Amino acid sequence: MSSKAIEAVKKRNFYKEWVLSQRIPVIEGYFVDDVNSLKLEPWEQKGGDGAIITLIGAGESNDAYVCEIPPGKNLKPERHIYEEMIFILKGRGATTVWVDGSTKQTFEWQEGSLFAPPLNAWHQLHNGQGDAPVRLLGVTSAPLVMNLYHNLDFVFNNPFVFKDRYQPRADYFSAEGKMYVGRVWESNFIPDVINFRLQEWKERGGGGTNVNFELSDNTMAAHSSEFSVGTYKKAHRHGPGAHVTILNGKGYTLMWPEGGKKHRFDWKPGSVVVPPEMWWHQHFNVGKIPVRYLALRWGSEKNYFPVAQTEEMLKDRREGGHQIEYEDEDPEVREWFEKALAEEGVESRMDQFFTKRSA
Repeated sequence: MSSKAIEAVKKRNFYKEWVLSQRIPVIEGYFVDDVNSLKLEPWEQKGGDGAIITLIGAGESNDAYVCEIPPGKNLKPERHIYEEMIFILKGRGATTVWVDGSTKQTFEWQEGSLFAPPLNAWHQLHNGQGDAPVRLLGVTSAPLVMNLYHNLDFVFNNPFVFKDRYQPRADYFSAEGKMYVGRVWESNFIPDVINFRLQEWKERGGGGTNVNFELSDNTMAAHSSEFSVGTYKKAHRHGPGAHVTILNGKGYTLMWPEGGKKHRFDWKPGSVVVPPEMWWHQHFNVGKIPVRYLALRWGSEKNYFPVAQTEEMLKDRREGGHQIEYEDEDPEVREWFEKALAEEGVESRMDQFFTKRSA
């Protein structure tokens, strides 16, 4: 054996090093109260003001950020080898997309729009307002990609063109979307998620409706769900990284590990909650209007990925699945909900969803 002292291997987290190098606020924990009022600071790499969100529930499989574009200004052009979905929180403007050697194309967006810049294509966001900033929420696969390759030049300055994902057609962002079985809507641009027509989805309970979004042939995907006044959804669990963003309504989410304590997070429009991997969680509407949320997550219906949500989410826990039927939940869940409704002066509608479980 060498006479030299044996040194311990120094493990590094390349993604966290990059986050710290950005010198902007970093939001951690389980929950963001309001992305619309989140404090932002100048973000040199983006060319606007920003904050990075690395909640525990993402498990460093993906992350989120909030960025503002000053009135009448642009963000810097960028391309990167990780996926990204962008949801416009406030304002209106446009995005220009291109790959080296192609013609640039531009599409306009507004508050409530959702889109995904094609993988590793150049893109630049422009504020179309001269009197107010644009604020946006992005969810990316940067943690996974950065820790896999640990090379910023490869991540941000890679000339490879994903021709199978992006073809600079004139209608790439304007073509009519396509609906598939299972409430799956495929489109490279969703103009208005907040008012998008959803389809009936009884399996999760609460008189719910839902649509799944496939964007830019990504491995990450999204869905929007709505549930009725005086109702709540069935408890379920899945993989990490589902950034549940509240679009309207008032309520709370319960989250807990198997056999562990239940944690409550009260939310409003602009709140973001990310359930940790395989933690049970359940959403409750205590307000006077239906609740609608947007979940930016793993789980494309087209492109398999092992950390994604699975079919077991809609299968009864008694049968080996990852959903707890109303009749099997802890009685305290319903009791807490009834108390919260009484405080808001809202009547429960849950009796219609409970059926007696046979012995």
